[in-house]
Amino acid sequence: MNLLRPIAIFFGSFVALPAADQVIFTRQTDRIRIEIGGRHFSDYIHTGWPKPCLYPILDADGTAYTRDFPFRKNPAEVPDHDWHRGVWFAHGAVNGHDLWRELPEKKTGRIRLERILETRDGATGLLRTRSLWETADRKPLLTDETTLRITRDGAVTRLDYEVRLLATHGAVTLGDTEEGTMAVRVNEAIRVTHGKGATKRPGTGRLVNANGDAGIPAWGKRAAWASYSGPLPDGRVIGVALLEHPGNFRHPTWWHARDYGLLSANPFGRHDFEKLKDQPKAGDHVIPAGGELVLRYRLIFHRGDEKAARIAEEFKAYAGTRNQP
Repeated sequence: MNLLRPIAIFFGSFVALPAADQVIFTRQTDRIRIEIGGRHFSDYIHTGWPKPCLYPILDADGTAYTRDFPFRKNPAEVPDHDWHRGVWFAHGAVNGHDLWRELPEKKTGRIRLERILETRDGATGLLRTRSLWETADRKPLLTDETTLRITRDGAVTRLDYEVRLLATHGAVTLGDTEEGTMAVRVNEAIRVTHGKGATKRPGTGRLVNANGDAGIPAWGKRAAWASYSGPLPDGRVIGVALLEHPGNFRHPTWWHARDYGLLSANPFGRHDFEKLKDQPKAGDHVIPAGGELVLRYRLIFHRGDEKAARIAEEFKAYAGTRNQP
């Protein structure tokens, strides 16, 4: 990736011009607008909804990699799971409280932004935030400090998530449930199936993981990465890949990957994914009071399927990266 445009010379000195793919953050009332090369890439939406998320995810030409619902009505979409919004991180069992789903009758919890720690423009854009995870009645559960790093190289955009879960309010049990954790809800056009119930029918999308498990059988399997791809109505093929860093605990992770467009890495849902009905807490993980758990992931938004985008090679490159300041 070229980090700088051609260098201009003025009176014998070199002046570096801005990079075409520079990432720029603009703070607004309820969100942070993110642009790459002067074009809208996404918004980090932190106010007005029960948890922060990134929506939309756009390519340089405006191509959308995530579905619109529930932010915008789209007649081509099935309005289900309104807590599946763009790209997000959450979990369905935190000291017994559900912070994944948003069901009033279940009195589900919330993730509330406390502070934007840093935004840093550049060829690699950086956003750091601190959020408080709370029960439905506003009792604190834990704190997360999340770092996002964004780069674009031609038609490929990489979004790195590093999440530090901090047990700032006592010990935290991240419980065994399929409902979690690092997730993206993809463009409706590339679903494996369309509709639901009596109207359910095959789609043209492809869901596959690093081990070759494809379609519905990819759900609940362990793998280093998983990918969604498929054609848009105009025939162009796009894809979204989610990679788990091998430094994460319990790598390779289990996948809450659904044929209706959900791609989610979940290291906690063992009893659900492996059907261990007699071991409902098999996937529980306890962060002791004052302790932390760090999880790292990379999302890749690309053209073509996982083979054209060389996702296996992308994972090898990502696997060699380390935590950064």
